[in-house]
Amino acid sequence: MKINVYIDGANLHKGVDDLDWTLDYKRFYIWLKDKYKIDKAYLFIGFIAKNKYLYTRLQEAGFIMIYKEITYDGTGLVKGNCDAALVLKVASDFYEKNCDQAVIVSSDGDYAVLVAFLKGKKAFKILISPSNNCSFLLRKQNIPIVYLDTQRGKLSLKEKAPGKDLPH
Repeated sequence: MKINVYIDGANLHKGVDDLDWTLDYKRFYIWLKDKYKIDKAYLFIGFIAKNKYLYTRLQEAGFIMIYKEITYDGTGLVKGNCDAALVLKVASDFYEKNCDQAVIVSSDGDYAVLVAFLKGKKAFKILISPSNNCSFLLRKQNIPIVYLDTQRGKLSLKEKAPGKDLPH
C-alpha cells in the first residue's frame, strides 16, 4: 500500500508558529515515516529565492518540494497559495495509482471537498492539523484528526546547533 502525505507548507508553518513553537522538520519527517508508514511526503510552498537554504534543508530531511510562484497582496505581503496545486497532485496521484491512501497536513477548510472525495474512495488515512483551531468543515466529516500540538514534545526544535537543525 502506497501512502503519501501532502503538506500545505504555509498552513503548517503558521499553525505551529501561532502556537509559539518551532517544528523540527527532520523529526517531523521521521515521525510521519514511523507512525503512518508513508512512502512520500510532498511539501507545497511558495518559492522565495532568499529561502533557498531552507528548501535545501527540507529536501535533505526527505520532503519532496512542490513550489508555487508567489504574488504579493495590496500591502506587499507574500501570497503563495498552494491549495489548488495540492488538490491536483492528490487527485492525479490517486487516479494514476501513485497513492492508495493520503495523509493531509492542514487545518484549512478549503480541503474539506478533497477529504470528502478521498474518504468516499476509501483513500483517506488521517488529517494532521497544525492548528488547534482546525476548520469545522474538516472536523464535521467524522475523520481521524491528529492535532500536531499534541506531538510538540517529540517534534519541536530543541536548542539549535549551528548547521545541524532546519531553520525556522
